[in-house]
Amino acid sequence: QVQLQESGPGLVKPSQTLSLTCTVSGGSITTTDYYWTWIRQSPGKGLDWIGYITYSGSTYYSPSLKSRTSISRDTSKNQFTLQLSSVTPEDTAVYYCARLWGPDLERNDYWGQGTQVTVSS
Repeated sequence: QVQLQESGPGLVKPSQTLSLTCTVSGGSITTTDYYWTWIRQSPGKGLDWIGYITYSGSTYYSPSLKSRTSISRDTSKNQFTLQLSSVTPEDTAVYYCARLWGPDLERNDYWGQGTQVTVSS
């Protein structure tokens, strides 16, 4: 059973960088053909796909967030990390990490429980 757990600060000030880590257990982030992704959901809105890092370390970012997003990984800790720079209150959301079995958000099988991030001074 694969488990994912998000961690990071729940409050970030405007203009700062949001940094979240997803720790994976029960499976390796280097296992072929899996994509490790970040998704968020703002109040009253649908899911917003942020991007992913693949089993080989390649990355993809949503065009709307690409200029502010970086996803990296630490294979020794079996973790991957999201950094979102220059945040504004519009970045307030519940942030989820998840595993995909293809480069498509619908191909998901395991999710973290989500972590609330609020952007406020």
